[in-house]
Amino acid sequence: MIKRSYFEKRPWGNFRQFALNERCTVKILTLEPNQRLSLQSHQKRDELWVVLDPGLQAQVGNKIIKLKKGQEIFIPRKTKHSLAARKRARVLEVSFGFFDEKDEKRFIKEE
Repeated sequence: MIKRSYFEKRPWGNFRQFALNERCTVKILTLEPNQRLSLQSHQKRDELWVVLDPGLQAQVGNKIIKLKKGQEIFIPRKTKHSLAARKRARVLEVSFGFFDEKDEKRFIKEE
């Protein structure tokens, strides 16, 4: 299981690898200004978030994290998490394990 991306330099430049021979689902989440995802957890999957734009804040467990572009956050299954945006911003989400949109336990309603 990759808990963070793998980086390798090559003569022609470099690459960053997010998954290797694993069952995974990849999405880009786009949050509109002043919107948030519900506080939720998943029973059957872990998630790796890669921040594509500034202006996001994550809650992982009891921690609140102001995210920076390029930052990576690993969210183990069964961990409460949420994401909020001050301005329009995107996150690359790599889900490891069995993916099902119904595998969400919500703790507060989406706003």
